[in-house]
Amino acid sequence: MESIKLILVLAVLLALNSCKTIEKESEIVEVKQNYSGNKPNIIFLLTDDMGYGELGSYGQEVIKTPFLDSLAREGMRFTDFYSGTSVCSPSRASLMTGLHTGHLSIRGNKGVVNKKWGRVPLRKSEKTIGEMLQAVGYQTAMIGKWHLGVPEDVSTWAKGRGFDYAVQEQWGEDAKGNEIDERVHWVNNNEDSIFYDYNKYKCLDEFRTNFALEYLDNKAHDKPYFLYMSYRVPHAHELFLSETNLYYDQIQKWPEIERRHAARITMWDQEVRRLFQKLEENGELENTLIIFSSDNGPTGENHHDYKFFNSSGGLKGYKRDLYEGGVRVPMIAYWKGKISPGTSSDHPSAFYDVMPTLAEVADAEVPNKTDGISFLPELLGKPQDKHEFLYWEIQEGRSVSGFRQATRFGNWKAVRYGNNYHTELYDLSNDLYEQHDVSKSNPELVKKADVILKRESVKNEHFPFSGGIFKK
Repeated sequence: MESIKLILVLAVLLALNSCKTIEKESEIVEVKQNYSGNKPNIIFLLTDDMGYGELGSYGQEVIKTPFLDSLAREGMRFTDFYSGTSVCSPSRASLMTGLHTGHLSIRGNKGVVNKKWGRVPLRKSEKTIGEMLQAVGYQTAMIGKWHLGVPEDVSTWAKGRGFDYAVQEQWGEDAKGNEIDERVHWVNNNEDSIFYDYNKYKCLDEFRTNFALEYLDNKAHDKPYFLYMSYRVPHAHELFLSETNLYYDQIQKWPEIERRHAARITMWDQEVRRLFQKLEENGELENTLIIFSSDNGPTGENHHDYKFFNSSGGLKGYKRDLYEGGVRVPMIAYWKGKISPGTSSDHPSAFYDVMPTLAEVADAEVPNKTDGISFLPELLGKPQDKHEFLYWEIQEGRSVSGFRQATRFGNWKAVRYGNNYHTELYDLSNDLYEQHDVSKSNPELVKKADVILKRESVKNEHFPFSGGIFKK
């Protein structure tokens, strides 16, 4: 009798599990039906060093960003979204490849190359989003800052890494050893040099956006497209403005460097509006997924004070830090008729989730062994898989102090700076600003964090401290 009861219980459990499987499969089918028909166009808007608190929709009270704020009201605003890491090159590499920085070839803006400290390009085996989408019929374009190649090898530039059309600013030394100045030298499709005319444009973002508008008019109209629009605002070293009256009423209260910082963000917001208006004009808005984010936290370079406008939103740290202020960034997704307007998501996700997300959107295969999880279900209001943990790594400079690691699992955040030989632990559920290191009272959680930090940092020949630093 007992054995019959056991068989009946097992049968019920199997039936319930089967129902859950069928329910999940039907949800996946329903998600795919949400964007069936023509494959959607995809636009990814990236800013350079824009902090978590530099948009009105993320709490900014002084700098005006009316268009991006309206996009947040009409789309989905992510509160727990993270960049690839806290400095440009490795963060962008994570975005483009679907890999976290412990698995990437690029772990910092520079590494050891031929016994010298220099740029490290993406490996050819690390396929990009551009290459992935090209393979399923997308036309692809990249405009702006690439930062994933070396100037002397054009095969490492955007045009050689999956983008049919590429207009990128370039700097460093060319193959002949000549210095290239990024402020004036742009390259169109690895061929034609373009020199920026400072007297012709209000700002460099107008210059960049003009290329995008021209591309949108001249591309093929019978194929979907992916446009990676890589702006440089509010990077502290791009200061040029010809239109200087924005925030001029604050000239007695603000240092000039801060007025220009605010003006460039507001002018960039106007350029994004121009891009959006072109989509409306071309009748492409309803079939276009638009995602906006920043490559890392706010900058404190070139005499700019990132605290002046509360650019990190009060979060601890800034660019190059692995505290929340260095890696938690704004992210807004807009997809007319697909994403419910005015929604907010606290789903923890990161740059390396973008590739699998766009793969699912475009019905493509992810070409790399990704560390990411598609957040398409989250965008569409469906059940969303969660990360067991998120991971970041950075190597800034040649010293041990420049090697930093962090992981988030659940609401726990662990941070380890190489020269401290100590794993800090924070409970983000009640200490979002990471003021109280609770590692001493939570030894088991520290052990769990250390396992992740040791395991996820794969040794890399270009970055001597990769693999982790756990002993003096």
